[in-house]
Amino acid sequence: MKKFSLIVAVCANGGIGIKGDLPWRLRQELKYFSRMTKKITDTSKRNAIIMGRKTYFGVPESKRPLPERLNIILTRDPSANTYPSDVMVCKSMQEALTKLDESPLANEIENIWIVGGNAVYKEAMQSERCHRIYLTEIKETYECDAFFPEINSEFQLVKNDDDVPEEIQEENGIQYQYRIYEKLSK
Repeated sequence: MKKFSLIVAVCANGGIGIKGDLPWRLRQELKYFSRMTKKITDTSKRNAIIMGRKTYFGVPESKRPLPERLNIILTRDPSANTYPSDVMVCKSMQEALTKLDESPLANEIENIWIVGGNAVYKEAMQSERCHRIYLTEIKETYECDAFFPEINSEFQLVKNDDDVPEEIQEENGIQYQYRIYEKLSK
């Protein structure tokens, strides 16, 4: 039973999106997201990314499904939209995780990443399988209509991984910082 991590960029007011899009344009931060969610140690495996339907359709059509990762879409109504054949569609987080635990996927997937949106993040954070939150703290406020759930005391700020910069980053005059929160074991 693999644990999973969340990855998210959050602005100063807790916002993560507006009208199905990101409210900011941070190229290097998007590259960080891509690098982290693709990173593997076993070259015979790949990672899985789990997201809600709105998050999937918020990705520009030319960029979806996100390459080099198994894209898993959560939706209550799988027949309402058409998805590429290499995308897995599940009705719940539990269904997706069960499929990832079973053969052959259990042997093909190295890491599981939760990539949004709000309801998917919230459910994931409550799971005992949740290991970490890789959070980009954007030091500006943006108008948003989607927000990241509050990080409660079950999570503790930890030292960044060796390949995750500790210092404040800046792009297009916008400052941001990579943070990692780890869920405390019960």
